[in-house]
Amino acid sequence: MNQVDPPRRRGIPLRAVVPNAVTVLALSFGLTGVRFAIGGQWELAVAAIIIAAVLDGIDGRIARLLKASSRFGAELDSLSDVTAFGVAPTLLMYLWALQHLPGRLGWVIALAHAVACALRLARFNAQIDAEDQPHKRLGYLTGIPAPAAAGLTLTPLYLHFWLEPVWLQDPAVRASIVAVIALLVAFMMVSNLPTYSWGSVRLRPAWRLPALAAAGLMAGALFTNPWATLTIISAGYAITIPFAFRSYARVKARDAEGRRTGTGIQG
Repeated sequence: MNQVDPPRRRGIPLRAVVPNAVTVLALSFGLTGVRFAIGGQWELAVAAIIIAAVLDGIDGRIARLLKASSRFGAELDSLSDVTAFGVAPTLLMYLWALQHLPGRLGWVIALAHAVACALRLARFNAQIDAEDQPHKRLGYLTGIPAPAAAGLTLTPLYLHFWLEPVWLQDPAVRASIVAVIALLVAFMMVSNLPTYSWGSVRLRPAWRLPALAAAGLMAGALFTNPWATLTIISAGYAITIPFAFRSYARVKARDAEGRRTGTGIQG
């Protein structure tokens, strides 16, 4: 007697929906930041964008953990990033500072951040299946990622909440500082500068416990004094950019030598 195979269950497994739901949450928090910015609730607006960055940092890991990665998820993640880390910071920085620049200059500078974010993500999506990606192969990113760019652009707000410096109270000075930072960050987003990724960072075995302790201390600092901690994190990340360029040059040279001898570095 022939056995009849059980009918195949149709539909999308729940595990495939979980990472996409986290991405939608990140998108929602980014848009909520816009809502708070329009109402002049600056601290809540920044907090919403930071939460969006945290969610953006874990949705891909959740997808890999659940083996639920998909092209749909990648496209949704890019759309979320443009909104949460391109549009939301653009409107926030314009309403908080850039609108005080003469004429329409402030809006043009604000648009530079959003446009650069969209261009960076479009380049990333276009190169997903490309074979020749020297930065990615060696474990580096090309340009500053969108969440980090949003964090750097918002640094004057962190400083304002933390220390309330007198010079940031002047609308003209505030707008000028934000304009310079926004343009620099926009340029670095679309540039070909190599920047560190998780894959390019290597810890010696002896540093494992100190690194875990530092992560725990940082988490505690974020809860007890978030604006000071975010200011320090932003400054620390900015400092790593030239070091990443130098590190990539060394790794690239070793890889070129390894290719000549048949022992090239694998990404």
